Amino acid sequence: MNTPPKDTNTQTGQDERKHWLYRSENLPKLWLIQIVILLLALLPEFFVHHHPHFEQSSFTLDTSFGFFAWYGFMTCAGMVAVAKILGIFLKRKDTYYDE
Repeated sequence: MNTPPKDTNTQTGQDERKHWLYRSENLPKLWLIQIVILLLALLPEFFVHHHPHFEQSSFTLDTSFGFFAWYGFMTCAGMVAVAKILGIFLKRKDTYYDE
């Protein structure tokens, strides 16, 4: 009787390899890359003189060190939070497209 050849990939788990971003050995590399990008974003702060946009009202927050870096981060985090909250109200049932 002929039996089909065994697929060695499914038995050893080779086909279930994780994407490189999800492998635990790459996590320290990803953290290092993230920290380097953050430092590169803050590096121009030492060489650029910022002029306040609302100088007449004595509002000078936009001249603080790293303003554009932390403002961008907070804005991005806020958009993610708003999207999560909207997802609660706008989600559909799992069987929405089956009907």
